[in-house]
Amino acid sequence: MMVCHGLKKPLQVAFGNGSFTGVCDATTDKGGAGEGFRPHELLEAALGSCLVMVMTKYAAAHGLPLAWATVTVTLDRSDPDVAAYGCEVSLEGNLTNAQRQKILRAARVCPVRRTLGCRTVVTESVRR
Repeated sequence: MMVCHGLKKPLQVAFGNGSFTGVCDATTDKGGAGEGFRPHELLEAALGSCLVMVMTKYAAAHGLPLAWATVTVTLDRSDPDVAAYGCEVSLEGNLTNAQRQKILRAARVCPVRRTLGCRTVVTESVRR
């Protein structure tokens, strides 16, 4: 669960899970101060982080020589009805092509990727 609350600067929001915190903000051209992650950047970070974790875990479980994985995620919202996530993956280590393909296949079951592919339902309740 994440708790989000507005800060004194317009459009700045602090968020946290009880152990870690961060700041979200809009860019200056949108009325924010540009001093934090934009909301859509947090979506990109969630997907990229999950992909790296899944690939790293898979490689370790199968004894594959993955030194590290890097994922660059770009969200394209140019079509208002489609959220298109482009993921550029870099796998470092002494890997064969077959090992790279296995790691990439494992990434397809990334929980965040699967969640983003689901129908989304948002419910709201108001607390006083």
